[in-house]
Amino acid sequence: MPALMSARLLLLVGESLPMRRALASSRTAWLHSTVHCKSQVEPHQGSLTLSRIGFKREIKAEGKRNSDKVVKPLGLSSESRGSKGKFNGVKEKKAVRVRQKEQIESAPFAANSFSELGLPDVLIKRLEKEGFNVPTDVQSAAIPTILKNHDVIIQSYTGSGKTLAYLLPILSAIGPLRNRVSEGNDSGGGKAGIEAVVVAPSRELAMQIVREFEKILGTENKKMVQQLVGGANRTRQEEGLKKVKPAIVVGTPGRISELSAAGILRTHGCRFLVLDEVDELLSFNFREDMHRILDHVGRRSGAGADPNAKRVERQLIMVSATVPFSVVRAARSWGSEPILVQAKKIVPLETISPPKPVNLSSSSPATPSQQSVESLPPALKHYYSIARLQHKVDTLRRCIHALDAKYVIVFMNNTRQLKDVVFKLEARGMKAAELHGDLGKLGRSTTLKKFKNGEVRVLVTNELSARGLDVPECDLVVNIDLPTDSTHYAHRAGRTGRLGRKGTVLTICEEPELFVVKKMQKQLGIPITCCEITEGKLLVTEEEKTLSSSI
Repeated sequence: MPALMSARLLLLVGESLPMRRALASSRTAWLHSTVHCKSQVEPHQGSLTLSRIGFKREIKAEGKRNSDKVVKPLGLSSESRGSKGKFNGVKEKKAVRVRQKEQIESAPFAANSFSELGLPDVLIKRLEKEGFNVPTDVQSAAIPTILKNHDVIIQSYTGSGKTLAYLLPILSAIGPLRNRVSEGNDSGGGKAGIEAVVVAPSRELAMQIVREFEKILGTENKKMVQQLVGGANRTRQEEGLKKVKPAIVVGTPGRISELSAAGILRTHGCRFLVLDEVDELLSFNFREDMHRILDHVGRRSGAGADPNAKRVERQLIMVSATVPFSVVRAARSWGSEPILVQAKKIVPLETISPPKPVNLSSSSPATPSQQSVESLPPALKHYYSIARLQHKVDTLRRCIHALDAKYVIVFMNNTRQLKDVVFKLEARGMKAAELHGDLGKLGRSTTLKKFKNGEVRVLVTNELSARGLDVPECDLVVNIDLPTDSTHYAHRAGRTGRLGRKGTVLTICEEPELFVVKKMQKQLGIPITCCEITEGKLLVTEEEKTLSSSI
């Protein structure tokens, strides 16, 4: 008994204010006779492993996850944060007393199956039925991190499986495929109201996310997800919210904010808030709508309870192929101790510093950032071809024949010129169609369906389709008009080479535009090689071979 009293006394002393200040100043590990705890972020180590945030991969002989053996470290587990945010000292002490934190080297950053990531068996069976057997790198890192109730930013190149990386943890906690053993919530999909809100900057991306949810849920459960996008019939969406009572809504900022302001969409009890393509959602066009969504969807983790409404603490998930510092700043403001999750790497946001100011007077070439390199699919080949404005469409046509491309996406900046390009291609016997925001929901969905089915070979579009358009078979992306910056180039290029496939990106530019291509080449840290299309073949010019090999 005296020994137990002294142990508790030591624990209380270790948590006193002076001791905390001493720890904060030294930033080192602290020890005493009964507790061994390591700081979350070490001073010279920028990345974390899944084991350091509390995930331990243990599988029984029968193939089932043994959740009782997961070790939850001090200060980061969902138990120690109470109901996700409230400090619970009793549970924390008990967890630390039971066992010391174990160092696990084999964190599942490259899991061989979804069963290694802690997902419910019923959800894993649904994945296998849909042909998903091996998780991608970003899924292996993100799924267990989200399951541990961390607010996260998921960053990976376009087409790497980011949608499933957040969709699966949500479905493991909500609806018929959830983990019923670990969840005390017994909501079956509609009784508890809206439990997850997914926000996307475009209708196309929102519709794509809904299809992913429906694919995993199956036809018998797909009504638990509802789409709320602008341009669609609002009355039908309101009726769906009242009659079907979905557990998950996916939509665009304008429509979600509109229905929330009207009192039709009630999201105070929401447990998950997902911001897909978050760098785009931070733009000025969405500012007012995003402020309302952040104020009315659940409650920020760690914030005080709202006296006027019963709100639950939400888990914030932000997703993008590129994460500028504005996203990092927003995550720190909107979330609680958020973590940046990348393929094979977990980075605490405390280690990310603002970018250094650019020295405009310096003549030294810009060095590519790691973030820019990671935003591009790895299996792409990048080319550019110089052509006069009136010859660009003919260069496009000859490139398609030279590469024998079956699914081609062509990007332009001016919506009014899309129809002219389509007309010229069809006049040469090539099936083409235009896709832009003025077509309306039905026209856009019909065009996309024809393109995916192979009825249309060339899809001519604007920046609208640079995000969210998922056609895995796409083997060629062509920029007839130059993207405005390297970030837009990366998002356009991400329409091909998805999920490890090979792809080609061709930028057709005029002679005065060549410096823009060279600038993007330096910023992205990739070789964009000059090519010529002659005699039905795409040939690399000799002078460019040495230039591309030196990058």
